[in-house]
Amino acid sequence: MTYLSKMAPGQKGRVIGYTDDNRIARRLTELGLVPGRTIEYVRNAPLNDPLEVQVGPCCLSLRRAEASMVAVELEE
Repeated sequence: MTYLSKMAPGQKGRVIGYTDDNRIARRLTELGLVPGRTIEYVRNAPLNDPLEVQVGPCCLSLRRAEASMVAVELEE
């Protein structure tokens, strides 16, 4: 297990949960980052924040602080 903020561009993983901040977890769930969903880390912004992830057909930009709350199981 790792966190979305620690992934590298091009890596894929599956969301397995969140840390205990319910407000942010609810927002991320509404954006489609639900447990079991496959995500791909696409790229970083020039100053390394925010980062872009692909969730299904959608691309999302997340603050690194938000991404650090998403627990991910990496795909091999």
